Amino acid sequence: MIAIVDYGLGNIANLTNAIRFLGYETILTHEEAELRKADVIVLPGVGHFKDAIERIDAIGLRELLIELEQTKPFIGICLGMQLLFEHSEEGDVDGLGFLPGEVKYIVSDLPVPHLGWNNLHSSHPGLDKDVYFIHSYKVVTDENVVATADYGQEIVAIVQKDNVIGIQFHPEKSGDYGLEILNQALQGGWK
Repeated sequence: MIAIVDYGLGNIANLTNAIRFLGYETILTHEEAELRKADVIVLPGVGHFKDAIERIDAIGLRELLIELEQTKPFIGICLGMQLLFEHSEEGDVDGLGFLPGEVKYIVSDLPVPHLGWNNLHSSHPGLDKDVYFIHSYKVVTDENVVATADYGQEIVAIVQKDNVIGIQFHPEKSGDYGLEILNQALQGGWK
C-alpha cells in the first residue's frame, strides 16, 4: 500500500491516478494508523514551503513523518521534495531535515517559475530524457544527487539517500517516461 500524505496541499488527484495506473494500491491519508501500515510514504506538494510545513505541524504530522522516515521508503515530489531538506529561505523556516541542504529562490535570467520540459542529466542509465517542471525554488546541495536539469544553472532534479527519494519535477505529468521514473522510485530508486 502506498500512502499519499494528505496535509491539504498537493497535486493529489493526478499523482494518485498515476500510482494506481502503475498497479499499486493507494490511500490518501494523514491518519497515524494508516501511515504506519503503508509500505511506502509519498509526500506530494504544490505551493509555498512555509504554508506546507505549517499545515504539517498543525495536524501533528512532523514527528510522525520523522519517525516513519527511519523505517519506510519515503518519496517527496515537487514541494514534497523540498520539504525533505533542512531549511528554506521561502518563509525562512525549517523543513523535515531528512536530507542535508537548503531550498533557495531560483535567481536566473530565464523566467521564474521554471515551467516546462527539461532534459535530465545523470550518471544513472535511463535518466536522460525530458520531464515536466514547475517551481520557483530549488534545492541547493552537493550530496545525494541522482539527476540534475539545466535551467541556466544546475537544478537538482532527483536526490536519494538510502530510503529517502526526492523528485523536483512532476513525474505524474511527464508522460510515460515520468511514470517509469515514478515506478523506479516506488521500487527503491537508484541505489
